[in-house]
Amino acid sequence: MRFLTLNIGASKATLAEYSLSGKRKLTLTAYGNGDLSGIDVNDPAALSAALPPVLHEILRSKGIKPGPLVLSLSGQTVFPRFAKFPAVGDAAKLDQLVGYEIEQNVPFPIDEIVSDCQFLGTTPEGDKAALIVAAKLEGVRAVTETAQSAGLKPTIVDVSPIAVCNALRFSNPRLPGCTVVLDIGAKTTNLIILEDEKIYNRSIPVAGNAITKDIAQAFGCSLEEAEQLKIERGYVSMGGVTEDEDEVTDQVSKIVRNVLTRLHVEVSRSINFYRSQQGGSAPSRLFLTGGTVRLPQLAEFFTESLQVSVDFLNPFAGVAVGPHVNADELESDAFTLAESVGLALRETDLASIQLNLMPPELVEQARTIRRIPFIAAGALAFLAALGAGWYAENHLKEVASAQFEAVQAKNGQLKSKEAALKNAQAAVSAEVEECDKFQKLLWQRSATILRMRAVRESLKQIDGLWITAWEPLSGESGSGRDDAQPKEGAKITIRGWKDVVAKAESEWAKRNNGQKLTADVIVVDSLKNAKALFSEVKPEGWKELKGCLMEYKIKVVFAPAPTIVRQDADRKGKAARK
Repeated sequence: MRFLTLNIGASKATLAEYSLSGKRKLTLTAYGNGDLSGIDVNDPAALSAALPPVLHEILRSKGIKPGPLVLSLSGQTVFPRFAKFPAVGDAAKLDQLVGYEIEQNVPFPIDEIVSDCQFLGTTPEGDKAALIVAAKLEGVRAVTETAQSAGLKPTIVDVSPIAVCNALRFSNPRLPGCTVVLDIGAKTTNLIILEDEKIYNRSIPVAGNAITKDIAQAFGCSLEEAEQLKIERGYVSMGGVTEDEDEVTDQVSKIVRNVLTRLHVEVSRSINFYRSQQGGSAPSRLFLTGGTVRLPQLAEFFTESLQVSVDFLNPFAGVAVGPHVNADELESDAFTLAESVGLALRETDLASIQLNLMPPELVEQARTIRRIPFIAAGALAFLAALGAGWYAENHLKEVASAQFEAVQAKNGQLKSKEAALKNAQAAVSAEVEECDKFQKLLWQRSATILRMRAVRESLKQIDGLWITAWEPLSGESGSGRDDAQPKEGAKITIRGWKDVVAKAESEWAKRNNGQKLTADVIVVDSLKNAKALFSEVKPEGWKELKGCLMEYKIKVVFAPAPTIVRQDADRKGKAARK
């Protein structure tokens, strides 16, 4: 059996392919990551627009074919609740109590959410312990419909922290006492506490991006440069006045420690809340997972601050790895794949928690598909009965004629539905066209501001530069073909004081390992990163004015406005080529 998993983080999406032999032998056969750093993944509209091309690229580059999909929702978009119910013995009454608990604790109308519940065991007091999760139906549909648009077939919608729980229990099946898991991602840290029949989960808004922002603020650099500093020089300072002879590295390490100290405060507060409200024990151990746990000395920091044993969660303790998976890449990415393994376990009988937030219409669709074999078997039995009757009776013609008329009537009904479906598809196409026009209008409202802002941000790379002219260019063709669309752009004139610019170029070279570039090239290289705004950026020369000024000219070609119609056409074109 072959299936896929999809987990959507704050800055990237991970699509993985697994094979299952029997009911328990899992093998990772391929996986890939796609960048989502430029969008708010908790915004259904933004996710629906950005995710399909990311999924298509992973499928293409990794040679993964579409198939059944197990996906997860971010912990920020889900309302988890650990509850206790009296052992009433009546399943109907227990369902009523669960429904009442959901209505009282989820801040949305019951018809706008999808929920699920799993009973975890019996408490020492004799109550039934249960884990309840709920999410807005709109957000769930946005994810499942987007996956379907990429040719995938959602079968299970899990929750990110629960998938990590399943991965932990699978790789460490015998953990006594209280266990804490910290899944430190880009925007949030998922804290998960497991103890006997109890589960506690909290999403903490302190994670990797907080470190990057503090580094950028301290050094006065861009977020991209700060992220590079974090990756290349970052580690967790263990305290003291000076730990590293390199001043930059020493300062970065202290910034990392300050952010992690804030995280430690929130973790301690959550542990205290869990112990006081749910009668839990003190933690015996801590597991770390997520992209940010690559920081050196992170385990030592939490060992010191929480006074517990700390280890990294290895989700592949019982999962095989296929021959086409790059071993070096997997070793680096293993920290971020615990959720993927937890999702894959849902297709086995090894997942201890089995929640499913599938939209009602997809649940009904799955039921219909499962009924098809039984319907076919019933039809065969019916035909066999007709054959027996034909041999036993003399009026086979009457029976066959009646059956033929019924089939004809059904055929007429299906044709009617086919026509209705075509009309509906035409209406959808018309709506997409209207949405595309609206999207272009929205883009036109903000495009100029965004382009000017991008240019201003690029000028910050070199002190003493300002814009003196912005000359629109239009009517240029993107290629030599007659049917090529004209491209719009601008010629930007930039000036700066010669001595200030020379000093800024020298300082830039010091920050970049001695690399020497002129101001216009530095600005051009920065602008090239804004690919969503500029499709082409190139310098047009510079000259000296009056002995004290430098003038640079840069030509930019604007990137085309994003369009729903174009994305849909690209998807159909790729499907046709396949």
